[in-house]
Amino acid sequence: MLSKLLIAWSLTALCVIVHAMGMTALLRWVNQAVARVGAGFWFSTWLLVRTAGWIILLHLIEIAIWAFFYTWKHGMPDLQSAFYFSAVTYTTTGYGDLLLPNEWRLVGGVEALTGILMCGWSAAFFFAVFSRMNETRSKPERT
Repeated sequence: MLSKLLIAWSLTALCVIVHAMGMTALLRWVNQAVARVGAGFWFSTWLLVRTAGWIILLHLIEIAIWAFFYTWKHGMPDLQSAFYFSAVTYTTTGYGDLLLPNEWRLVGGVEALTGILMCGWSAAFFFAVFSRMNETRSKPERT
């Protein structure tokens, strides 16, 4: 059991690294883009759409990491099933139509906890971007 927890922790650490790298790149891009937020509604909306798309891409990469692991360790019969199982677990949807073998079920639980943490991080970031856009837009222009 301890070895499985160590594996799960390693996968979580890899997801945190991927998320940190992706969010850092996104933050740099958003900082440049927010300076132009005064451009109007459609520019702001498009900024949020691109931010959401980037965040979802990060989550899909993290889901794929778990899916590749499940396939490699024969926890799922094929990559498509592993990706589906991982997406349902990571997002804590939990349909229950696919199950890991008993020896790997604890790892699946850690994936769900990782997904909660990464989704919370993403939601907080998205809110921060939206708040920053509104702050920038509501600041009076200096003449």
